[in-house]
Amino acid sequence: MISAPPAVTGARLSDIDTPALLIDLDAFEGNLQRMANFARASGVALRPHAKTHKASAIAARQLALGAVGVCCQKVAEAEVMVANGIADVLVSNEVVGNAKLDRLVHLARRAKIGVCVDHPEGIAELEAAARRAAARLSVLVEIDVGGRRCGAAPGAPAAELARRIAASTHLTFAGLQAYHGSAQHVRDYAERARAIAAAHACVAETQRALGEVGLVAPTISGAGTGSYALEAAGAPLTEVQPGSYVFMDADYARNRGADGAPGDGFAHALFVYATVMSTPAPERAILDAGHKALSIDSGMPVPWKLPGAVYHRPSDEHGILDLAGCAARPRWGDKVLLVPGHCDPTVNLHDWYVGVRGLATPEAHVAYLWPVDARGALF
Repeated sequence: MISAPPAVTGARLSDIDTPALLIDLDAFEGNLQRMANFARASGVALRPHAKTHKASAIAARQLALGAVGVCCQKVAEAEVMVANGIADVLVSNEVVGNAKLDRLVHLARRAKIGVCVDHPEGIAELEAAARRAAARLSVLVEIDVGGRRCGAAPGAPAAELARRIAASTHLTFAGLQAYHGSAQHVRDYAERARAIAAAHACVAETQRALGEVGLVAPTISGAGTGSYALEAAGAPLTEVQPGSYVFMDADYARNRGADGAPGDGFAHALFVYATVMSTPAPERAILDAGHKALSIDSGMPVPWKLPGAVYHRPSDEHGILDLAGCAARPRWGDKVLLVPGHCDPTVNLHDWYVGVRGLATPEAHVAYLWPVDARGALF
């Protein structure tokens, strides 16, 4: 059951109930525009990843700024997007099992749907499902470009999969998926650039092997928030798949650009809004946001505009602020903003986005309430 939203439109910032998932709309819109401008100037297609925000309202805004479609990681996410008018979805993941595949091919009769594969049995399952539904699926061969997760070996093994897809009755070989997930969080720019160069060598090897079997990859898709600029610069990719740029969490902000500066110019736009529910000691405040409001897999959230404050030792419903090094200590009943360490799983803990206009001003107010309508879409 979707809970009631923690605010109403027009409400003041201080009237938002907590814990709440809050978007600074001015920063968010700036992030969207920055990436859209980059893609346009670089001549690559932008297919942002909806697994970050899990909200069709945000996907629609990305498409309005020129994105060609979105990525999803699960069939259930794609179902939500298509149901809400998103007409071009790449499931940038392998899908296994008749139940999921039947749902996927049903979507392909309503929208443009792509999917990834890295195994001959996966191709056979996709073909059988598409035949049952009298549908046609676009299929990308995923290659392992260094992430050591999903993906066929580059070169001849990947080309053989492409050949099988092209020979299928109900499948279309649509190209290559070449996403290097672990490279996204390499902090040092030069080290990250080396990882991406190695990934591109894998793509080039696969392109040569495709040519040997008479095929060309129409689309080569990949890249993320940590690598999009490196991947679009004279690279083989035709489209990029960044997701977290819309929010810029604390983890991505630790990446360094070529000039050594953090964050790549994107602004923090996503926060968990929390209330000080207890002050048992001058140097310690207890917040009402713990594990059930914030993901800590990529580190603790960072208190916003509270220099010296440290969030630590979360439990289910509590988070502790160590204020020993903080001059401006929040008091009982005050509300604070926390920058999540990892935006994607934090989003999946909430039913609603509270979009705030003018967050840094006395006139801050709720302008939008957007449902996280793909929350829990895990299958």
